[in-house]
Amino acid sequence: MTTHKRICPLCEACCGLELELEGPAGAESVVAIRGDETDVFSQGYICPKGAALGELHADPDRLRAPLVKRDGAFVEVTWDEAFAEIARRLPPILGERGGSAVAMILGNPSAHKAGLLLYGARLTRAIGTQNIFSASTLDQMPKQLSSGWMFGHWLSVAVPDIERTQLLVILGANPMASNGSMWTVPDFKGKAKALKDRGGKIVVIDPRATETAKLADQHLAIRPGGDAFLLLAIVHALFAENLVKLGRLAEHAAGVDELRAVSEPVPPERVAARCGIDAAAIRALARELATTERAVLYGRIGTCTQEYGTLASWLVDVVNALTGHLDEPGGAMFPKAAAFAANTTGAPGKGKGITVGRRRSRVSGAPEVFGELPMTCLAEEIETPGDGQVRAAIVIAANPVLSAPNGPRIAAALANLDFLVSFDIYLNETSRLAHVILPAFSSLAEPHFDVAFPQLACRNTARYSPALVAPPAGHPPEWQQLLRMYAIVTGKGADADLMALDDELAAADVARVAGPMAPMILQQVAPARGPDRLLDLALRAGPYRLTLAQLREAPAGVDLGELAPRIPELLRTPSGKVELAPPPLVADVARALADLDRPAPPLVIIGRRHLRSNNSWMHNLPTLTAGKFRGALLVHPADAARTGVTDGGRARVSRGGRTIDVDVAVTTDVAPGVCSLPHGWGHDQPGTRLTVASQRPGANLNAILDDSLRDPLSGNAVLGGVAVELAPL
Repeated sequence: MTTHKRICPLCEACCGLELELEGPAGAESVVAIRGDETDVFSQGYICPKGAALGELHADPDRLRAPLVKRDGAFVEVTWDEAFAEIARRLPPILGERGGSAVAMILGNPSAHKAGLLLYGARLTRAIGTQNIFSASTLDQMPKQLSSGWMFGHWLSVAVPDIERTQLLVILGANPMASNGSMWTVPDFKGKAKALKDRGGKIVVIDPRATETAKLADQHLAIRPGGDAFLLLAIVHALFAENLVKLGRLAEHAAGVDELRAVSEPVPPERVAARCGIDAAAIRALARELATTERAVLYGRIGTCTQEYGTLASWLVDVVNALTGHLDEPGGAMFPKAAAFAANTTGAPGKGKGITVGRRRSRVSGAPEVFGELPMTCLAEEIETPGDGQVRAAIVIAANPVLSAPNGPRIAAALANLDFLVSFDIYLNETSRLAHVILPAFSSLAEPHFDVAFPQLACRNTARYSPALVAPPAGHPPEWQQLLRMYAIVTGKGADADLMALDDELAAADVARVAGPMAPMILQQVAPARGPDRLLDLALRAGPYRLTLAQLREAPAGVDLGELAPRIPELLRTPSGKVELAPPPLVADVARALADLDRPAPPLVIIGRRHLRSNNSWMHNLPTLTAGKFRGALLVHPADAARTGVTDGGRARVSRGGRTIDVDVAVTTDVAPGVCSLPHGWGHDQPGTRLTVASQRPGANLNAILDDSLRDPLSGNAVLGGVAVELAPL
């Protein structure tokens, strides 16, 4: 039996684990998993997902070999056979129709895999497609876009400095379940308890009495979709009561006068009905944020997955800035990652900023944002004939049939493609439609470094996990699978020398930035290849000048210190200022105000998340699905009485002619006029191989959501606050 340290790859908290393994090389089993008390970041915290990592490693449903569909049925094949099939079918489509005939569809698990993230980007560039779709437009693109306009880069996201704040206001987020979302904060519950123990206060603004709301000192039940109106009213109150105090930020910010003007017609009294929060409570919240020495407002998925997602995301940062809490200890601060962060490279304090809308989607005309089109445009881009029609797709760790609005339409569209390749560990609702499935082996067989999440973390650290087990003979790591795809689409063929190709690509990367010094730099990181080499290069070029060898020698990680002020150094805006009033956002306020007096529908639906359920594929792990079924529709007693549904009964939810049938739980945890169903269920579709998930499949909320509803600025799907009808079965 051996003990190993490992970073958990299952959610944004990125906790450090200790695993006990036993068995011969290549056939190891996980005996025990516990939190690593020496980990510099998570300090021993573990959630049920981390404890289930052994079940994922051993899951008999997890694919161990490539599958190719022949005569409508999947058969196991060798890796050479799988790539031969890809080489036979994909290049003719590219040659005849061009790169944009191939869609790239990226799921959020790819953000947890350096190999998928770094080499998926290589493959996308090689194909040259303009049809790129990702989970970002299902949950976070508004925050990325508003951050880009304000600070100059889409990953310059301000996060709460929870360990030093005195007042934490949480809007549309449930970190008790997520341990942060676009905010990497393991053991939120412990940190929240410490905040309260030192005399601090937590306020939660949410239509549901979430796990976080029940921990908080105050809960304000907002009407779904009211976030931007609430925040505009807070900005109005700050100006009206002379509470604006930018402090050190004053010399580095532009747009204060524009904010005053745009908020002037939005007093709290005007928006109270739309928010479901009375004017006095709005003004009190504004005063408390402004007068508390160390305070922070944090908004997350509920602020993004709505009609005014980019407005709400922007106004969260505006409120923090106007109250003097942006880039200050205890407020909203910017992490400084050890590697891969664009806001730590190049000349500090000024840059190109961001450019969006460089092209529009072929059918709906939705603007491109950071190279992506909205996921809700995917089906129409496949269905609609003409130049640029999508006829093939590469799906990387994504399940849009369950995770995107109007999943049945997406399924029908994917089923009609000429060719579909899926990188997935399961035969699930989306991969079942593929012609070729390329599975990863257990994540324990590959090294782990989080590329994105240190850029969103509550503390600066650097951590690396080597591979713990050997994959079966001949099973290539994910980066080599993607590199072989790269060789196929660039004409080098399925039998290309992958190591030589990786050397060639790394040399080209370094030469672009180092010129004649490139050979010497590459020698310093030899003999590493693949993601390890790219990581070593990024660490050496990063702000701390670390090396991969140093991280290998520190299995519990390297502590790089608490968050520190970074403005103006962090800024990459053309003006060198924090742009508090980006023109597209100021202009969009008029759209919101024109909609201010819209009456509330009798019933709207929102999603929710549970600590044991981060992605749809986690529903196949017994530990995470045991006990009470967590996929029921939550309904307020008043709505239950009005519609005739009963606690423990079954009901039909309908919208726009589409229906789903659900279990019902009647509870005061949701506000009147609001019902809640979790995301990612619906495991009752034919052709899947999900033994545990299919036993209690639940209902797919996205099956009834409208794929034409999106925030026009970011393209993010509207997943919450939409009207539905409810009837008993």
